[in-house]
Amino acid sequence: MRDGALAGGAAGPAALGPLLGAVLGALSRGAVERGGPLPEGGPEAVAARLRAAVGAVLPEQGVGAREALEVLVGAVARGAADPAEPLCAAHLHCPPLAVAAAADLAASALNPSLDSWDQAPAASEVEALVCGELARLVFPGAGPGVSPGAGPDAGCPETGPDGGPDALVTTGGTEANQLGLLLARERQAAAGGRARVVCGANAHHSVHRSAWLLGLEPPLVVPAPRGVLDPAALEAALDGLARADAGARALVVATAGTTDTGAVDPLPRVAEVVRRLGAWLHVDAAYGGPLLFSAALRQRLAGLERADSVTFDLHKLGWQPVAAGFLAVPERAALRVLDHRADYLNADDDTEAGLPDLLGRSLRTTRRPDVLKVAVTLRALGRAGMARLVERTCAAARELADRVARDARFELYAHPTVSTVVFRPVGGDDALVARVRRQLLEHGQVVLGRAAVEGRLWWKVTVLNPAVRGSDLAALLKLVAEAAGAQAAGPVGGDSSDAADEGVEA
Repeated sequence: MRDGALAGGAAGPAALGPLLGAVLGALSRGAVERGGPLPEGGPEAVAARLRAAVGAVLPEQGVGAREALEVLVGAVARGAADPAEPLCAAHLHCPPLAVAAAADLAASALNPSLDSWDQAPAASEVEALVCGELARLVFPGAGPGVSPGAGPDAGCPETGPDGGPDALVTTGGTEANQLGLLLARERQAAAGGRARVVCGANAHHSVHRSAWLLGLEPPLVVPAPRGVLDPAALEAALDGLARADAGARALVVATAGTTDTGAVDPLPRVAEVVRRLGAWLHVDAAYGGPLLFSAALRQRLAGLERADSVTFDLHKLGWQPVAAGFLAVPERAALRVLDHRADYLNADDDTEAGLPDLLGRSLRTTRRPDVLKVAVTLRALGRAGMARLVERTCAAARELADRVARDARFELYAHPTVSTVVFRPVGGDDALVARVRRQLLEHGQVVLGRAAVEGRLWWKVTVLNPAVRGSDLAALLKLVAEAAGAQAAGPVGGDSSDAADEGVEA
């Protein structure tokens, strides 16, 4: 049963040891053979190479664990868009820390499922600790008190079963945003009314999708000039909604770190409008939330603590393997609307006897212990270590923006609020922007994003690699300028399509 050995139990580590060597070797060879941020040749060439390398996925007779790992892991590594490469900088797709990836291996080997305590006795407590800690990071004044008998280093506030801030682990910003809307919907329904989503034109696409999934009316969209929600327009929209529909209570969604430009809405003014007019405030801080680790940068999120719910994501500016999302609330009682009963998982008598009830912690049933890698990372680096990574990354984005601003060939959209730099060629049109991006992808040189902002198409660099150097930034701009020059002289590789051929990324 060598190839069918189990990963857990006392014998599990011995079975994993030699296989890890095969995986690490395949990862290393794949990165060397790829030789850059992504494979060259485009979709057809990449698919053909992978199919040729892998052969049959389900052969009649297995090839053995080591060969399967070497072939498949190697093929995927050779064909990866690797966010650890400095020139892979298109999306909110971070390079994970080695310590987090190592912890993720342990989570996979132990394989607890966080839908009942008897499947995850220790992991469920780790989740409670991490969720409380991150919720207090978002809502620092909402949870006074320390548990009786706790030592001076315990750091574990205890405010009762329904008191103090708390968070739920999610698969990412999309699920967290949906949960935020769900909490508001249920709270308003309990009061005899209904929720109406109001968001900026800069809001993430998941806000609209969540409203649809939850049976809510399409969101009322408020202007977001220069990529941020306009508080005056928001106030006018809320006033209009109150006059037109007395039974609706507004659920305002603000953004702290937009996908296109990394902009942060004016949260203090938004919160003031929301409170004055009696609305609910959810803030999507999936991208910008980790600025809270830094004493120097957290002021950019001032007003976040006034929200009713906050999306917070550590597989963006937190260097975690996917997935590592959270929804934070200032009062644990707000989560009670998610309570759900299934006798085989959280029977009443078990709960009354003291077994923790985990089913109300998610809309999912089976849940992977994604929290373990987060816990290991936070303990390994501490707040100061996380702050250094955040500050280093944001500083690299500022350096890139400064380089763009000094370069006569480029037009800078704005200096970054978080770590996104948006720019375009001086004198170039949208079709040129789109062709340059595709050429760089086709040649495997740069993974560059695109953003439609204020009626024009821009290149987008999302800096998430804290190890990026000035020479990497210079190399990126050099490759972009060379590709722009080549495309301006004439389409390369027969790519004559214009910008409309490719959907704009949300």
